Amino acid sequence: MEKIICIAGPTASGKTELAVALAKELGGEVVSCDSMQVYRRMDIGTAKPTRQEMEGIPHHMLDVADPEENFSVSRYCAMADPIVRDILSRGKWAIVAGGTGLYMDALIRGNDFAPFPRTGRREALEAQADTEGIESVWQQLRQADPQAAQRLPLSDRKRIIRAMEVYLETGETITEHDRKTKLIPPRYEPCWIGLNFDPREELYRRVDLRVHKMMEAGLLQEVRSLLDAGIPAEATSMQAIGYKELVSACRGDESLDEAVQQIQQSSRRYAKRQLTWFRRNPGMHWILRRKDQPFGEILEEARRIVKESDK
Repeated sequence: MEKIICIAGPTASGKTELAVALAKELGGEVVSCDSMQVYRRMDIGTAKPTRQEMEGIPHHMLDVADPEENFSVSRYCAMADPIVRDILSRGKWAIVAGGTGLYMDALIRGNDFAPFPRTGRREALEAQADTEGIESVWQQLRQADPQAAQRLPLSDRKRIIRAMEVYLETGETITEHDRKTKLIPPRYEPCWIGLNFDPREELYRRVDLRVHKMMEAGLLQEVRSLLDAGIPAEATSMQAIGYKELVSACRGDESLDEAVQQIQQSSRRYAKRQLTWFRRNPGMHWILRRKDQPFGEILEEARRIVKESDK
């Protein structure tokens, strides 16, 4: 099993900066693990690293999809895994950095997401959800796979339809599929580094500050240009935090100040959900940052973690 470095944590915790610094020291390349940085022309609101921030280090899995496309964990793994293998084959460290835990875990496990042939079942489920409501599909799922139905809220239309599709196409519940998947040895051996701030209020302060900086950098103009280019407001990409709120402001549904406050609140909630996800990982080595702590101390701690894991 080949070793890789995974840098995880909530938004605004400093993952990109640490990934670049480690890549420069160890001889590595960065593989982004962010479900929204994959989209082209969505740079400001996704906090996509600039050329200056990359400091000459190759970054992968950025700008690989158009905003009108749907992107998924299966597509991420299909694209990112060959990149990781190529980096390793050249004797370099693959440093996977980002806050989308689902994508990161799937990449490490080596999940194979074989697409189903076009049988019409997914389209039929979509049509059923449109005409009868997603609850009707959820009720079917509850009969077929009660465990999946219990953990999927009605707001999660995409995964409800996917779970029901898996059952109809294979005769196996997605719960059973996931159980079998977890029994398969992982494809990579990760050195997990988690970044967070202590106290949490410092993280939230950084989140709020980042939103202000995004607005100053032209996030509103970025959203308007996407809408002007014909990107549907209902597209998956436009549901990202920072975009959907400003779409609402552009439509006049709320003021710009209200939209900014909503972005900040949603970003803080998202950071909390990210922490909940990553804290379930027993292999995570957490670095708790302090306000105004020199970055050199963070880098030194990360060096130590990588060195210990490489023994």
